[in-house]
Amino acid sequence: MTTQPRKRLRIGVVGTGFIAEFHLRSMVGVRHVDVTGVYSRKAENRARIVKLVADLGLGDCTSHDSLAAMLQADDVDAIWILSPNDTRIETMRTIHDEVVSGRSKVFAVACEKPLARTVADAREMLRLAEAAKLNHGYLENQVFATPVIRGKEIIWRRAASSTGRPYLARAAEEHSGPHEPWFWQGDKQGGGVLLDMMCHSVEVARHLLTEPGKKRDSLTVKGVSGTVANLKWTRPHYADDLKKRFGAEVDYRNRPSEDFARGNVMLEDEDGNELIIEATTSWAYVGAGLRIQLELLGPEYAMEFNSLGTGLKVFMSRAVTGAEGEDLVEKQNAEQGLMPVLEDEAGVYGYTDENRHMVECFRKGEEPLETFVDGVAVMEILMGLYLSAETGETVRFPNPALENYVPVVARR
Repeated sequence: MTTQPRKRLRIGVVGTGFIAEFHLRSMVGVRHVDVTGVYSRKAENRARIVKLVADLGLGDCTSHDSLAAMLQADDVDAIWILSPNDTRIETMRTIHDEVVSGRSKVFAVACEKPLARTVADAREMLRLAEAAKLNHGYLENQVFATPVIRGKEIIWRRAASSTGRPYLARAAEEHSGPHEPWFWQGDKQGGGVLLDMMCHSVEVARHLLTEPGKKRDSLTVKGVSGTVANLKWTRPHYADDLKKRFGAEVDYRNRPSEDFARGNVMLEDEDGNELIIEATTSWAYVGAGLRIQLELLGPEYAMEFNSLGTGLKVFMSRAVTGAEGEDLVEKQNAEQGLMPVLEDEAGVYGYTDENRHMVECFRKGEEPLETFVDGVAVMEILMGLYLSAETGETVRFPNPALENYVPVVARR
């Protein structure tokens, strides 16, 4: 880790997809940061990101035709890994090799969720980061969502302090399906909706149940129980629609991944109190758009949040026509009717505060709230849920069998 605060953090971005653009747009609200490099396989995608960085006023960004070239650049201090799941372990190995050899001066790395596709790979991501003496951050945006930050602060300060800690966290995230074909392919993504989205729900729930000032490992996972299902996208009409949109590799008639998942996580705090996480995720939800629902319950209180319960709504009649878009809310499913509008998606979803936090921690040489350690813990829970769904039994922790476990839909 760097030991001296730096005036500005210069970051290089690996990946040029939807999530990369979301991160860049959120960084408009972050101080002391410049985006100085981008790497992905396609030159046209890199050019798009270079232009976006310039349009957003985030600095002078260089397009690099190899990851090594970006790591060796004099103007890159930290790396944001935002590329597809199946590329992350090799990306981390390259970062490690370049830093350990002295060819790169990069001193920090942040990785988008999930950290890897298996527990073993997630643990290797952590090992590589620590072996290279890199400060590391796990990019779980919902932990930094504005309603989560404010809600947790109020509950623990006003309610838990006088009536007892919270004991039940519910988290749900649902939308109508991912943007890119690799998300739908179990072997590339590592799973289906459970891996893609329950990583959010599990970690934000753990965060809400964790006493402020304590690390997440103050809660011990005792066991997990999971269920997965194919509710929508294996139906012939929708399976054919996926193949038409994404190509023959996305074949939900023969090689589907789950589009619905439910998980119960049983935990224990340091005083032996029993705690529960209930999580639900779906790619089969068709409403106004992406919906996040959170609840935190304790002895004499409750906290609730619904991302589609917005203060701003608009109505458009049948006479209003136009192209499809996502200008009102992510994964928007209609252009007419009464629709919620999220005025600041990057802020509400947590990307702005997440990136602000990571930039400041890396710049000052401090440990982030979310690190690769948390990414490993999340992967253990998710693989436990997949194993439970496969066997129909509760999976007890600790469980060495999870280390190299691969979900059914990810097996070639």
